[in-house]
Amino acid sequence: MDPAAGLEGAMPLVARHIFDTLLTFREGSTDVDVGLATKWTVSRDGLTWSLTLRDNGRFHDGTPVNATEVAASFARHLRPEGEAPPGLAWAALLRGYPGVIKDVRAADARTVQIVLNQPYAPLLTVLAHPALGIARRVTVDGAVRLIGSGPYRVVDASPGRLALEAVPGHWGGPTRNERVVFLEVATNEHAEAEFDTRSLDVWFSPGAPRRGDWALSAPGLRVGYLAFQTEKEPFSRKRVRQAVATALDPSVIGVALDKAAVPLQSFLPFGVWARREGSPILGGARDQVKKLLAEGGWPAGHKSTLVAIGDGGELNVSKLAEALALMLGAADIPVTIRAESGAGAKTALQSGDYDIVLTEAAVTGGDPHLFLFPLSTSEGVAKGPRALNFSFYRNPRLDDALIRASQLAFRAERHRLYQRAQAMLADEMPWIPVYVRLQWAVVRPEVKGLRLHPTGLHRLDTLSLTP
Repeated sequence: MDPAAGLEGAMPLVARHIFDTLLTFREGSTDVDVGLATKWTVSRDGLTWSLTLRDNGRFHDGTPVNATEVAASFARHLRPEGEAPPGLAWAALLRGYPGVIKDVRAADARTVQIVLNQPYAPLLTVLAHPALGIARRVTVDGAVRLIGSGPYRVVDASPGRLALEAVPGHWGGPTRNERVVFLEVATNEHAEAEFDTRSLDVWFSPGAPRRGDWALSAPGLRVGYLAFQTEKEPFSRKRVRQAVATALDPSVIGVALDKAAVPLQSFLPFGVWARREGSPILGGARDQVKKLLAEGGWPAGHKSTLVAIGDGGELNVSKLAEALALMLGAADIPVTIRAESGAGAKTALQSGDYDIVLTEAAVTGGDPHLFLFPLSTSEGVAKGPRALNFSFYRNPRLDDALIRASQLAFRAERHRLYQRAQAMLADEMPWIPVYVRLQWAVVRPEVKGLRLHPTGLHRLDTLSLTP
């Protein structure tokens, strides 16, 4: 198992229990807490982060987790010794490959220094992601293996099954359970049958399960949003964009979403640090919609195109698009729906071939920068493969706030800048959040202690079984 091989899904969920990270996510939030590192400082130029390691970290083979081992773990990505680096997660979290990290070195036995090519404040948040878990590379019987220092070690692996056993003396304290077995289930029906035969205790369902008993849900980090093509009339006008947001009733959206997602009234989903609370973004009086359309000079008889991008998953995008179209039509903002998926969706997004587009993005790694920056700044505007800002919106003041927030190491100042950026977005509305997808778990009543984390990286060492 390589922790760097995946950003979402089963891989990082399993990896977080085998490989410790330098920092960890706090309960219910993407803010960070201590992990293998117990304190950290940054140089005045923002280019060198120094992290002090705890003195009781041990790999599963008994080797101490010291600064040299941590540096070697990062060197696996920076200098992959002729092998292709596992670059998917690294590139997503650290601005490409090799990205912002220039070097990782041991200043002394307990101090690791991460040297950057440019100031990158999101580093602290992404260091908590399992994809950057610390691994010791060893060769056993001619095969390369990665050893972690987490609360569990792998004791048995076979196709579709992975068994973990608690490691005595882990720095985080004893786990609530001695053994965790991960099983791959082929279908939802198979999983439900396994519950009926008591072969499963917890099932992380890809969507809302058919059975309502024992089901838990919590918002995740995947956001659905409407992006306006601000290079085209009439959505180049702020008042028109505001009118669309005012015309959308979150209660109607909630019905269309069913159990796949919930309406979102903020530019960051629940649990992401620096989320701005305040006035709702969606909804308002019909008179207010009319007033905004008049101020924005809505052209009489104009009909816009709403491109709905969907993958046929748990969320019925067509049903949601129809609900949005009905609400907008009732507010004298008629739209024609055009469904896109696969290559057609990618082409439409990168070319800006729409008036409004309904699409999704995730708060990758849990840091506001990795969501607000690509969706909102001029850097992502260029059409073609590099397009990330699908509203094609440019605002130097917003650029400045988001760039500074990505460079300043002082967390309180970053928080203030993200609050300001979200206030600007709420006023300008180049794109508007519509929903956040739900995560689901089905948990047998005898299982205690499961709390769903917004990242999907749930802690399983806290679970216990009652007789």
